[in-house]
Amino acid sequence: MEADWEFEVGGEAPVIEVRWPGFVDLRLHPERTAELAEAVELPALARALKTMNAPQSPVWTSKCDVWPIVRPAELDPDELDAPPESAAYATGCYIDILARTDRAWDLPAKAVDYCKNVCTVLRAVELRCCRLDLIIRSAIADETPLDASRTDLGITAYITTCGSSRENAADTLQAGLSAFARVLCGQSTLE
Repeated sequence: MEADWEFEVGGEAPVIEVRWPGFVDLRLHPERTAELAEAVELPALARALKTMNAPQSPVWTSKCDVWPIVRPAELDPDELDAPPESAAYATGCYIDILARTDRAWDLPAKAVDYCKNVCTVLRAVELRCCRLDLIIRSAIADETPLDASRTDLGITAYITTCGSSRENAADTLQAGLSAFARVLCGQSTLE
């Protein structure tokens, strides 16, 4: 599995709005994954969301989406460790993730170290046609402005997959999501 990270904070960079109008707190109501269209469409996403929001998880989620990539020709198969013939169809998913404890990513260096470690472990997963990108972003947890003395960070995880058919791309996305959730929540035997 290909995996990388980057830091996008400040300026015009997107911000994770944690309690957006459609927010469902899956930490309190894991059964509500059945209400999320994305999780119904992609069972591995439902399982990943339940794992990431479980009480023992070091993270929790605020938002996700799944979409077909209309122009897979715009993808570079090398970036997904895919043979060219396996890039006919592509799909993507993102999940906004926050640390369970306030101090876990209170400094940018802590978030960077976390992403580096996740990427290192995921690169050892033998899964072609799959790429994970972790983007560290500012996060707004509630309606009040951020305290200038505190750094609120979250991570948007993008998982992109491709395949010789829509079904292949979807199957690879399911496998990628499962591996990602296991690694993120410390359940991987690869660590």
